[in-house]
Amino acid sequence: MKFLFLSIIYLGLAYTATAQHIVSLEQSRQAALAYSTAIKNGQLKVSSADFGLVAAKSSYLPSVSGTGLGLYGFKDLVPAIPGILNKGINNFYLVGVTATQPIYAGGKIETGYRLAALQQETSKIMARQSVDSVLLLTTQKYWNLVNLQEQEKTLAANELLLNNVLKMQKDMLASGMIARNDLLKVKVQRSQLIVNRSKLQNGRRLALFDFSIYTGMQYDSLMVMQDTLDKVNEPLLPGGTADTTLSGIANYQLLLKQVQAEGLQTKLSKADYLPSLSVGLSASQAGSFNKTIGSTFVPAALATLSIPISDGLWGHAKQKVKQRKISEQIAQNTLRDGSNQLQVGILKYWYDMKDELTQIRYAKENLLQATENLKVNQDNYKAGLSTATDVLDAQAFYQQAALTLNTAYSDFQVKKAAYEYATGKINSK
Repeated sequence: MKFLFLSIIYLGLAYTATAQHIVSLEQSRQAALAYSTAIKNGQLKVSSADFGLVAAKSSYLPSVSGTGLGLYGFKDLVPAIPGILNKGINNFYLVGVTATQPIYAGGKIETGYRLAALQQETSKIMARQSVDSVLLLTTQKYWNLVNLQEQEKTLAANELLLNNVLKMQKDMLASGMIARNDLLKVKVQRSQLIVNRSKLQNGRRLALFDFSIYTGMQYDSLMVMQDTLDKVNEPLLPGGTADTTLSGIANYQLLLKQVQAEGLQTKLSKADYLPSLSVGLSASQAGSFNKTIGSTFVPAALATLSIPISDGLWGHAKQKVKQRKISEQIAQNTLRDGSNQLQVGILKYWYDMKDELTQIRYAKENLLQATENLKVNQDNYKAGLSTATDVLDAQAFYQQAALTLNTAYSDFQVKKAAYEYATGKINSK
């Protein structure tokens, strides 16, 4: 047993010593946040929503427009009139400017502004959601690499163990204590272990490349995750019970915003059959380019009152409002159903963590039993009380128990990250 643990410790130290690029979880998270295209697009959408809010706010200001008209006739547009118009007019211009200020538009301006503000808030929530998603995937990819590193150490330790058994068998074969067949069995099992270790190394390189692409960090085959699996202490649950509070969860907030947006859309539809009133000021000047006729700017005040009649009684607008009311009900139902599903998801991740804790406890017990079983079979083999097959079976059982324990510890960290994401706490560290 002592030999086993010393072998694992030795190989772990040797593995770290050859590494040239150690990466921490926090370093990985920060790199991914700076590199992620999804986060950058989320910020661009926030900026777009900001401009939309400014545009909606401008609807409160007067609308000013200018007009200009010029005509030129190859013949006189107006012939000369003796005593009144000495020369015919073959050209004409008209210029004017109009300013209009809406006084009441059925609530469209205010509602449009509130919709733009709501879109701005929604874009910020979605941007934060992108950040949380990047942190979740980065954390899970990181712990997956930690697991692969630990698995590689375990296989390396078992290879060293088989090499030791093989050396012992060669000595015993030379002394005529065992048959050559026993030696071949160990060689076959060691060869299979070497193949499995090679596959694991290639899988780790692939996972490392994927990790580098996702975080934007430069790929390095010697990159090593800083964390290791603390297989002495049992990991702790984040709290005594599952936190099913929804107020801080982005998905829940988006559902609430959707309900608000449907209500505002209904108000916009209602405004289509409400009166609208606006006032304004207009000034214009007409004349000809050759000064045949002319005038000065003439100001004039204006007011416009529009009262839809058929739309409000039997027309398109009334039916549109009924549709909007149905959309509001759908949004409310979606909010209720979505809230339930979010809480179910939180509980699922919570129980996933508890299941992993149970798996860790049993995996630790299995590893202790496998270690003791291997030691007993090795001692019995030396004493001629067991066969090489017994030793190889014990070694395979020990190897599987060690790999299972590694996976259980890393899976707990993966499930914990998923739970923190589901509860909106992945970015609270």
